[in-house]
Amino acid sequence: MRIGIPAETWPGETRVAATPETVKKLAAKHEVIVESGAGLRAAAVDAAYAAAGAIIAGAADAFNADIVLKVRSPNAGEREQMKPGAILVGMLNPFDADNLRALAERRLTAFALEAAPRTTRAQSLDVLSSQANVAGYKAVLLAADTYQRFMPMLMTAAGTVKAARVLIMGAGVAGLQAIATARRLGAVIEASDVRPAVKEQVESLGAKFIDVPFETEEEREIAQGTGGYARPMPQAWMQRQAQLVAERIKLADIVITTALIPGRKAPVLVTEAMVESMKPGSVIVDMAVEQGGNCALSELGATVVRHDVTIIGEPNLAARVAADASALYARNVLDFLKLIIDKDNNLVIDRNDDIVAATLICIDGELLRK
Repeated sequence: MRIGIPAETWPGETRVAATPETVKKLAAKHEVIVESGAGLRAAAVDAAYAAAGAIIAGAADAFNADIVLKVRSPNAGEREQMKPGAILVGMLNPFDADNLRALAERRLTAFALEAAPRTTRAQSLDVLSSQANVAGYKAVLLAADTYQRFMPMLMTAAGTVKAARVLIMGAGVAGLQAIATARRLGAVIEASDVRPAVKEQVESLGAKFIDVPFETEEEREIAQGTGGYARPMPQAWMQRQAQLVAERIKLADIVITTALIPGRKAPVLVTEAMVESMKPGSVIVDMAVEQGGNCALSELGATVVRHDVTIIGEPNLAARVAADASALYARNVLDFLKLIIDKDNNLVIDRNDDIVAATLICIDGELLRK
């Protein structure tokens, strides 16, 4: 089969869907076509792809393949270059109904990797986890670079410098990586999450968990989440959390928010009043800014100062660590392909496979998600 890897054209997207490492494995059994320059922003040059066995060609050749590997969903012009019946694999945003409809109308068979179930079997192809890991790391580095004081406590001849206090809101993969990174930099860390099950993970990384007590069994049940994701909590619980978090935010030097609910606008966890209560020079990194933001004052794609607090609203933080983010993503894609390509190198779409069924969003013009 012909496998195409085109360059990403989404604004600010620097990642690539296959690296020379994964291309070498694919090229042993398939014809792999890489668009010239596709990996440049991820430190993967054409010569490295060619040495791995790829054919370097133009975008039209990469899109005119049996299987097209992407990071972001193709735009209208890119869809037109794909032949009906082709396989598309990437992060296709399964909640974007217009995009899904356009893919189905082109009669593509498309797999949205973000929709893979959070199961042990699917861990090796969990793109959300691999990219969130990178983003959580980068969020702390951005905060540290912007914060005008040291992160660790320092004892010097000129006096003692206190350690920065960091508050992480949301203890999923991104939040846990942010905790670990901030800890390595010497900060004092607190973290909050609606799911009580993450308390042990938070504390194992050296952070203090902000525990909001449950008043009803309904609250406790909802807090367990679904498939590794948080669910919207009752308003009464949210109010109690807001009060507790408001007290901790006043003391924080850096706040990193990571809270997302699949298919919904990100919950606002940091109000303008909370921002106003923070110390001058404090920093907020809103990792949920692409989904509406966890901070009421964050702006998509911008760093702003409000009430003497710097609020960073940079989207797609994983793309700012393009080489490693691409390497992890490419391995996720490679592991997924093993589910739809058999040992004889034939395409086999087994819709009884739970991972294949969960990620398949359209096939032969039929839209499976609406």
